[in-house]
Amino acid sequence: METNAIQQPTETGVVSVYTPDQLLQSWLGQRRVTRRLIEAFPQEALFNYSIGGMRPFSEMVKEIISMSSPGVKGLVTNDWTPIAGLDHHTGKVEAHSKNDLLKLWDNATEDITSYWAQIPAERFQETVLAFGQYEGVANSIIQYIIDNEIHHRGQAYVYLRSLGIEPPAFYDRS
Repeated sequence: METNAIQQPTETGVVSVYTPDQLLQSWLGQRRVTRRLIEAFPQEALFNYSIGGMRPFSEMVKEIISMSSPGVKGLVTNDWTPIAGLDHHTGKVEAHSKNDLLKLWDNATEDITSYWAQIPAERFQETVLAFGQYEGVANSIIQYIIDNEIHHRGQAYVYLRSLGIEPPAFYDRS
């Protein structure tokens, strides 16, 4: 049994929900699904295909990358500066091929894992000002970043299906 669970008092006692490691493992499972979606796209469609005024999936992936590892790094260092070349407002990043995008994705995942190990458990309950403008409890900032990824992944499922491509199973996080 893990002992670093976040403890929150309630009217009826103390409740444990997700240890930091369990939250990380859940997120990494989500990231593996998103990575498989990136892989499923044909090169041209990844960078140019859109429906109903939505952005191409590559632009959504750049946004996810620009928020994920800098967000975890911010929790550790209080430095919320995006990674060089990444802007979480615009998702602008240099990636001109699927391979470039996958390398950036994998680098971000490595950074997430590395920085995550440095977050003290109590930090998840502290109020932070993420990227100089988003104030909230640290765990809610992380949850927003995860939710944002899942939201954009849903858009990618629609894109792939409209292209006649069967997307990877959303529930297979291995």
